[in-house]
Amino acid sequence: MAEEVMDGSKQRKIMVAVDESEESMYALSWALDFLLVANVQTNPDTLILLHAQPHPRVYTAADGTGYIFTSDIMQSMEKYQKNITENVLEKAKRICTGKNVNVESRVSVGEARDIICEEAEKAEADMVVMGSHGYGAIKRAFLGSVSDYCAHNLKCPVLIVKHPKK
Repeated sequence: MAEEVMDGSKQRKIMVAVDESEESMYALSWALDFLLVANVQTNPDTLILLHAQPHPRVYTAADGTGYIFTSDIMQSMEKYQKNITENVLEKAKRICTGKNVNVESRVSVGEARDIICEEAEKAEADMVVMGSHGYGAIKRAFLGSVSDYCAHNLKCPVLIVKHPKK
């Protein structure tokens, strides 16, 4: 996992899952301030920003026939998703500005929980940091919890950062 360098310190790979939510950007800021500051002088860590793009939505009619989208509509939907991804990564990189850290970004299409687990393993991440949306038990039961899934399925440590209540 972490690579040892000449002076004996370790260069860590810390993956932060980012999306358009305030919670994920808070988790990124928290990781920069509290996790990555320790190694800054000797050997900058690598921060991997990961954005999971959802699959395009499929809408079906009540009779099960489904909708057929024209290529223009499909292109428009893809362009919209691409803009969201670019904005998320741009905002995340701005938060990283001025910090002594190597920043990589990755984008994958699919279910966030599966993407985070797959990409963390591929990158050989030493830790995954993610924000918590703070859903209650009922909402979590219906929507599922990405952070809960990742905490139970990743082989590396998972740090779930809760946004302070306002």
